[in-house]
Amino acid sequence: MPAVQTGDVTAADMQDRQIEKRWEQFHTWGPYGLLGVSTALSAVTAELLGGPVEWAVGGVLIVTALALQMWWDRTRHRRPDRGLTPTRTGTTYYIVRWVIAFVLTWINPFCAFYAVMGYFDADKLIPGRRRQRLALFLTSIVMAGSQSGGLPPKNGIQWAVFAGLLVANNAILMVFAHLSEQEEIRSEARAATITELERTNTALQQALDENAALHAQLLVQAREAGVADERRRLAAEIHDTIAQGLTGIIAQLQVVANAPDLPTARTHLDRASALARHSLGEARRSVQNLAPVALEHDGLPQALKKTVAEWAERTGVRAEFTTTGTAEHLHEEVSATLLRIVQEALSNASRHAHAGRLGVTLSFMGDEVVLDVRDDGRGFDPLALPSRNGHGGFGLDGMRARAERIAGSLTVESEPGHGTAVSARVPLVRHDR
Repeated sequence: MPAVQTGDVTAADMQDRQIEKRWEQFHTWGPYGLLGVSTALSAVTAELLGGPVEWAVGGVLIVTALALQMWWDRTRHRRPDRGLTPTRTGTTYYIVRWVIAFVLTWINPFCAFYAVMGYFDADKLIPGRRRQRLALFLTSIVMAGSQSGGLPPKNGIQWAVFAGLLVANNAILMVFAHLSEQEEIRSEARAATITELERTNTALQQALDENAALHAQLLVQAREAGVADERRRLAAEIHDTIAQGLTGIIAQLQVVANAPDLPTARTHLDRASALARHSLGEARRSVQNLAPVALEHDGLPQALKKTVAEWAERTGVRAEFTTTGTAEHLHEEVSATLLRIVQEALSNASRHAHAGRLGVTLSFMGDEVVLDVRDDGRGFDPLALPSRNGHGGFGLDGMRARAERIAGSLTVESEPGHGTAVSARVPLVRHDR
């Protein structure tokens, strides 16, 4: 499903509100403005189109129209929840205003400017489409009378002109009414679309939040699985090495206790001593794979910096440690894994690379941590990795297994004569507080 652009929906909604605000201003001030135009034109043409009686009646009607409009504004604003919603009160206001406009136009055709307001708010004031069309027809009578020279028509020709204009005005009204209905349908459809988009956005955001929570849960499960796997590995090693060695020592000491002569006793003591040394070596190797002491008081960046500095001092190789990005307090399992990978990489470099320079970089990159170890040593062919020996770590396979235990990965780039680059990429899991 494509992502829904909430900003576009919000902008369209704001534009609709701005248009509604402009219409509200027109419905509030439009009648005053049109009444003012009608009054001004009537005053200019009063000597041509009417006498004192018409003046008096027109003045009273104009004041009445002004009072009617002020009353309607107060009534409408007392019920802001109704606004321009069609009501019986709105119908009464429309009819009274039409009667005033009709009489004013009968006195002076220029007052039809005031009557034209009926075209714009019939649907806002009168409930029901039939009544709205009847109201529009009444308004068209006033407009056709004004356009044909005034009411009432004075001869047959003027009556014909009046009838033709009435038909033309209503034909135009029918066209615009149809267009208005279509626009209303489109507006309702767009409102429904916006509502559906907002619902889809909400569902999409919930899905993203659930995915993020699931991702975090998977990381925790991967870490717990790694811990369990490490415990099983240590248990197996202790059973297969240290426990067997101690069993052998006990057996040899029992033989010594029952030895018939000194040479026989010495032979078994030598065997027991060898088994003890071997078991001690196995114990040290197993302990090295537990939580590093270097992380007991320091965070990963500080522990790596000390580890690299101590290695450089011990081997005489120029080594540098760099941190990029915003350092985070990592989960102890992630920190221990990355430190062990660096220790193994440094051990491999000191034994095999014969490097003159080495660099370690720890990069915090959003939701993951990347550890790079590079040297300028003699390199090797990654397709022909050297076999493990019995003098320490687990080599590249062990480093890769460590990274994979916490849902990470390890890559090696090397070429004979061109150095080696080891890169570990693991999820950024913060320390549990």
